Amino acid sequence: MGFDGSYRLFERGERVAGRRSGGLSRQLPCALRLAVLGESGFPLVCSLWFGYDGGKLFCATTRQSKLVERLRANPRCGFELAPNEPPYFGVRGQGIATVSSEAAMDLLGDLVDRYLGRRDTNFAQWLLGRTEDEVAISIDIRWMTSWDFRQRMSG
Repeated sequence: MGFDGSYRLFERGERVAGRRSGGLSRQLPCALRLAVLGESGFPLVCSLWFGYDGGKLFCATTRQSKLVERLRANPRCGFELAPNEPPYFGVRGQGIATVSSEAAMDLLGDLVDRYLGRRDTNFAQWLLGRTEDEVAISIDIRWMTSWDFRQRMSG
């Protein structure tokens, strides 16, 4: 699917969707907040582990999820990557999602390695034991903006 498991966000000055990224940290340990249009017409927001490679975001989730159902009905989505604690910085944007079973097992393994650091925990084993139910979500970034209040909040 394109994600090789190496963790990074965006390099300083890297252009993504025609915009400079703002030099976000390569070590940002956060989840991707993914927004889709719910059946009710209101946004549905889900937090997912993610990877980034080649101008795309990659996530894994269960194929029976409401999120997958909504992305199949309408692949347009919004996203945000930002830590929960100050100082505040991050990126948000919009993209087009593709849901696929192809490479979902490899992607989930890469995400477990990145977020948990090892595969021998009970939680990692539980996740990896469900790989036949997983799908990969690839998000082609169409628009993005960034913000960074670290310097302003530093004292």
